[in-house]
Amino acid sequence: MIPLRDDNPTSTPPIVTITFIAANVLIFLYQLSLGEEGYKLFALTYGAIPYELMNSINLPLTPYVPNTVTVLSSIFLHGGLFHLGGNMLYLWIFGNNIEDSMGHIRFIIFYLICGIVAVFAHTFVNINSKLPMIGASGAISGILGAYLLLFPRARVVTLVPIGFFIQIIRIPAVIVIGFWIVIQFLSGAMSIGAKGGGVAYFAHIGGFISGIILVGLFKKKGVRLFGRRREVQDAEME
Repeated sequence: MIPLRDDNPTSTPPIVTITFIAANVLIFLYQLSLGEEGYKLFALTYGAIPYELMNSINLPLTPYVPNTVTVLSSIFLHGGLFHLGGNMLYLWIFGNNIEDSMGHIRFIIFYLICGIVAVFAHTFVNINSKLPMIGASGAISGILGAYLLLFPRARVVTLVPIGFFIQIIRIPAVIVIGFWIVIQFLSGAMSIGAKGGGVAYFAHIGGFISGIILVGLFKKKGVRLFGRRREVQDAEME
């Protein structure tokens, strides 16, 4: 299933969501401008490497960058066009509603915390890995967790392959996101012990769980869980 958009209007412009998307795209274009070798070195330098994080060191093959920086910078790097495109699609579809429900500043903090939790979730499962983890998907997974609790009945226009045909169907968010997280858990279980690079499924799982836990703390007071109508919109935390 590939979500295309949701039928869930917002009351405020998604300024932060658009800014995050623009930042990810611009950084990716910069990565491409470095050439193949420069691209790899950039990912090694600013990606989150579990072995470095667990041992508080910097591998000799990469320029020194504090681990406190790479934990954050890794959230804005991507491994390819499809990696970037998929993440930005999910961020655009679901991020604007979460930003609307939290306010701009709360949403920034929420996004970054979910991304950091995702990095460490991946790290604790791959403590000896010397491969950089990059991508916004952990932070975006936190958005999906929040969306699941806030708007489970919202309709998501989804591209669904049925046999040899492709259908576009409006599906409740609880089904779209529920299907997605089940796949993450199954794929994550099968990836344990695997060597080499791949999808950081446990980053997705960690980000998703953190989003579920944190949404109650970051949403505006008048925003109700489980798709109930907002009664009051309090002032944003600026």
